[in-house]
Amino acid sequence: MGPEPVGPQSVGPVRFGVLGTVTAWNAERPLALGGPRQRAVLARLIVARRHVVPVTRLIDDLWDDPPERALGTVRTFVAALRKAVEPDRPHRAPARLLVTEGPGYALRAAPDAVDAWRFETAVTEVRQAPPPDALRRLDEALAWWRGPAYADFPDEEWARTERSRLAELRALAVERRAEAALACGRAADVVPDLDAHVARHPWREDAWRLLSLALYRAGRQGDALATLRRARVTLADELGLDPGSGLRRLESDILAQDTALEDGREGPFLGTAATAPPRSASRLWTEAAASYDRTVEAGARARLESTVGLMRNLAVTGAGGLLAARRHRMAAVEAAEEYDDAELTARVIGAFDVPAIWTRADDPELARQIVAAAERTLVHLPHDASDAARCRLLATVAVETRGARTPRGPRAAREAERLARHLDDPALLAFALNGTYMQSFTRAGLAPQRDAIGAEIVELAARQGLVTFEVLGHLIRLQARAGLGDFPGADAHAAAAARLSERHELPLVGVFTRWYDALRHAASGDVAGAETAMRVAAAHLDEAGMPGMRTGLLPLALVTLRLAHLLPPDVDLTLDWGPHRPWAEALALAETGRHAQARAALRALPEPPPDLLYEALCCVEAEAALRVGDRAGLERVRARLLPAAGQVAGAGSGVLTAGPVDMWLARVGDARA
Repeated sequence: MGPEPVGPQSVGPVRFGVLGTVTAWNAERPLALGGPRQRAVLARLIVARRHVVPVTRLIDDLWDDPPERALGTVRTFVAALRKAVEPDRPHRAPARLLVTEGPGYALRAAPDAVDAWRFETAVTEVRQAPPPDALRRLDEALAWWRGPAYADFPDEEWARTERSRLAELRALAVERRAEAALACGRAADVVPDLDAHVARHPWREDAWRLLSLALYRAGRQGDALATLRRARVTLADELGLDPGSGLRRLESDILAQDTALEDGREGPFLGTAATAPPRSASRLWTEAAASYDRTVEAGARARLESTVGLMRNLAVTGAGGLLAARRHRMAAVEAAEEYDDAELTARVIGAFDVPAIWTRADDPELARQIVAAAERTLVHLPHDASDAARCRLLATVAVETRGARTPRGPRAAREAERLARHLDDPALLAFALNGTYMQSFTRAGLAPQRDAIGAEIVELAARQGLVTFEVLGHLIRLQARAGLGDFPGADAHAAAAARLSERHELPLVGVFTRWYDALRHAASGDVAGAETAMRVAAAHLDEAGMPGMRTGLLPLALVTLRLAHLLPPDVDLTLDWGPHRPWAEALALAETGRHAQARAALRALPEPPPDLLYEALCCVEAEAALRVGDRAGLERVRARLLPAAGQVAGAGSGVLTAGPVDMWLARVGDARA
């Protein structure tokens, strides 16, 4: 049973456990947390993840029918918990861990002080770790579980979403551990664990896939096939679904005894559920590549152009392909420039017409280098060079100057679109329109224009079979319809993009549809569900190889979620705010009553970058200005938001929302009156 709870003599940092019953300990000794309702207060604050929980919310969560002295009872619980978790705090000194703030309380525990938070970090970080390190880390993390999360509060509404989220993360961790073990050659060892995992989670196709693969590698081909057939029956009987493409491919590969299944080439470690291509496709690729290598001279320009085409295809296959394409792209351009042939360089630069939906570059330095090379090539193109070459270079400039407040990007976009329409080339027009979209964030309120761009891209791409651009068009329209408050319309485009991504194996689309799911929760008023969905989407985004989107997005989304529902913003500056940090710092200063410093920070703020998060940052600035009564700041924000009247602030990003623009205009107007 372990040692008895100890009291104020405990020393050392306090740790909290919720992966089982709710516990706390100090120097490895458990702390006395009191009765069920007092423990529920602590658990509720942990669920809030360092955010303030109003006392009224605590009372509603603790009692169906609150007693007359509920407020006093909550204060008594908090005082007792403070004695337990801060035993060394001097009398009358302010609390540092369980703090009173505004209308309620918050537990300001360190990111590694709660086992559930450490577990989430571990599951996310192993994505980039070598298999042996991932296996060790996941073994350690899974050992932290002592039972179901928040086990002593199984029926509490406030714990339900977090319990479900952690259960999903635990299942994901089991599957990632199995993948790491398989990559380490330990197939037989993982079969028992996967067998039990499938029994607990019969609808998880990845679990069935991993179990079957482990059985096959353990020399049990018949059991592997039987497992896949059992999966088919289970999915059909319980859900009325056929197995997904990953399970179907694995079954055909096992029947063909594809050698790729033996050495781990069925898919990247911790990758998607995709297994190896059919044996004939694998052989065809190998033989064709060998023939190309024999036939095409090593220094031939055709090799360079073929390489760029391969990189373009790599960029849409998932995180690993995207990173590889980004890593080699500038090297290909530099190699082309060595030929001193501007037309060849134009083809190499322009061939990388990968659809782009996020308006901040993943690698700003690479974008700068690509733009510089495109501009040099435009200058050196001969007068009789094709308009198509010029169009592709201009479209590249428009796409790669995304999020920059410069007149060059919009000019390049207009000229590229003009040339593409004159040439009547659908693929070229789709690329040029992508540049036009990237330059359509010069001010707030341009969702209708982007909706029209997306509609044209969808129509021409569907007609010409340009699948990746068809997906781009649907994602643009998803954003635009959400910004206009037409969520049923946005839902339809999210579904269309998801169908195309499944049919054509475009896993990065899931990054955007998961964030859109979080936005839908936020727009419907489900704050707790939105926060959970945002954290899940962010965890997947960590794996996507898209730092331009990932950096700073989660904290901004969480703060704007609270602002949209007129809740205290709870700005946490310990998080990675990335380029949004100046706005976060201004709001944090205003929130904590440091008004003079907040006004100085507001005066120093630049206009938000012309990108998908422009309106969201305007609203963060507006909240700070409202809190300190900064009339100049309020005037700036009002002028910037006014063109978006009637729209939903930030929802045009497809990932977050700060609420109706009209709400912000009204609040700013009232403060100015």
